[in-house]
Amino acid sequence: MQDLSQFQDPRFARMYERMTARADPATTDLRIRLLAGLRGRVLEVGAGNGLNFPHYPAGVTEVVAVEPEHLLRAAAERAAATAPVPVVVVPGHAGSLPFDADSFDAVVLSLVLCSVPDQRVTLAEVRRVLRSGGELRFFEHVRSPSPVRGLLQDLITPLWRRLAGGCRPNRETAAAIEAGGLVVEEHQRFVHHLPGSPRLTHILGRARNPA
Repeated sequence: MQDLSQFQDPRFARMYERMTARADPATTDLRIRLLAGLRGRVLEVGAGNGLNFPHYPAGVTEVVAVEPEHLLRAAAERAAATAPVPVVVVPGHAGSLPFDADSFDAVVLSLVLCSVPDQRVTLAEVRRVLRSGGELRFFEHVRSPSPVRGLLQDLITPLWRRLAGGCRPNRETAAAIEAGGLVVEEHQRFVHHLPGSPRLTHILGRARNPA
């Protein structure tokens, strides 16, 4: 049984639920694009309160959703009950996924690589549980390519991290995915604004676990 005590943050979990309730309509199209065409058994890491669940396509036979924070996990379980595909919500964290190697046809990372303690460890775990040739789908906010905005993100990261559940807004996530041995086949970079948050650079795309 994993010790998830370090991931419990009820204050942030309640804030996150309020924030995503306002922001969800603004991300619906992005979530649909993120998940389009997925098939087979899918692992969603850091599922939060389950906002992706309504958008999984019919080709998905099962979603296994991992969430360490107990309040968000309870919300995800409620969302799973009305999902269009079978969804099982389980406790766990990205740094030590409780699954055998080659267990999944695809892995979904949605606004989670900003806040994991170590991207390298998470991506190594993703590659371990992803079958050879399987897909990683990702939707993340990242460091701005603008030197001025990027420097500002560097400066605010220590405070942002304390207030936002460990989130670091200045990570170079696309480069980290490639450094983790996954082949990025497609990604789009764009500026996106959510209600209650500043305009941030995001990436949305897919990578493949090479044979």
